[in-house]
Amino acid sequence: MRANLLIALFAFLGAAVAGLLGAGVLLLIRRRSLALHLGVVAGVGVTAMFAGTLAVAQAMFLSGHDLKVVTTVVAMAAVVSLATAVLLGRWVAARSRALTLAARSFGEGGDFTSPDGPATAELAALSRELEATSAKLAESRDRERALESSRRELVAWISHDLRTPLAGLRAMSEALEDGVAADPPRYLRQMRTEVERLNDMVGDLFELSRIHAGALALSPSRISLYDLVGDALAGADPLAREHGVRLVGDGVTAVPVEVDGKEMSRVLGNLLVNAIRRTPADGTVAVSSELREEGVVLSVTDGCGGIPEEDLPRVFDTGWRGTHARTPPAGAGLGLAIVRGIVEAHQGTATVRNVPGGCRFEVVLPAAAS
Repeated sequence: MRANLLIALFAFLGAAVAGLLGAGVLLLIRRRSLALHLGVVAGVGVTAMFAGTLAVAQAMFLSGHDLKVVTTVVAMAAVVSLATAVLLGRWVAARSRALTLAARSFGEGGDFTSPDGPATAELAALSRELEATSAKLAESRDRERALESSRRELVAWISHDLRTPLAGLRAMSEALEDGVAADPPRYLRQMRTEVERLNDMVGDLFELSRIHAGALALSPSRISLYDLVGDALAGADPLAREHGVRLVGDGVTAVPVEVDGKEMSRVLGNLLVNAIRRTPADGTVAVSSELREEGVVLSVTDGCGGIPEEDLPRVFDTGWRGTHARTPPAGAGLGLAIVRGIVEAHQGTATVRNVPGGCRFEVVLPAAAS
């Protein structure tokens, strides 16, 4: 028993010395290739076994023949171990270089494609993570391009829409100043109308800036959807009469919702104004609601004839306007963007789809707690 303990002690001391030397070498080459690290690890293992054997041989006074046999066995094991480590290291290094080259596509605005061929579990997991990151970056780039395009369109349309009433106001004020206005009261009424248009545009821009900045402060309260829609229909009725459009709100039920009454009134007002202006005379704009599993669904259906399918994804984009919305008094294309921002601030969703004869805007809001 004592002899076995001595053998274990001497073997441990010899192997420990080799292990400490190997750790020092690994520390010195910590910035070198993986293949070299694997070679050092294999060498440490063989050297530790050889050092332990020599220590035991010296302590136990093994014969020279026995020591020679053990040394030969250890040497062959060292050759095989080092060769295996070099091959493994070269393969892993090659896979790592291929992965590095593939990852460079991130910086070049391209998509990541995982290198072909087998890989270790860690490198395969890294490839999957890079592919997922590549997909997210592609989505982010597409979203950024769309936002930049919307910004450019918004600036162009706002500039045009502001220039038109300003030019009219300038001409009318000059006519009044020079005393050449044939009907001054009519000029004054028209100037007031143009000023209100400018005020509405500035108000929309301010509201949209609050939404984008995350500064839209909501004051939710429990409100009946029937009352909310009724007030919105009453507010939109004069515009509907002016355009010869019939408003229908028979499909609205008295479902309670937890919303900011002022902001949701703006949502309904924007949807109704948009629907009335797109619906031809003698047409109908219908408002309805229903309780579904995902929440309370409020819909506004118009008679605009439908929206081209390729334009449907852009309807709620900032500054976007359809072909028939580019002439006054259509506004600057901010109304629906404000609708989406306010609805999403209420943890809801706003969507649009075509229906026979027109399109339907749907607002889904979380149902009020019982």
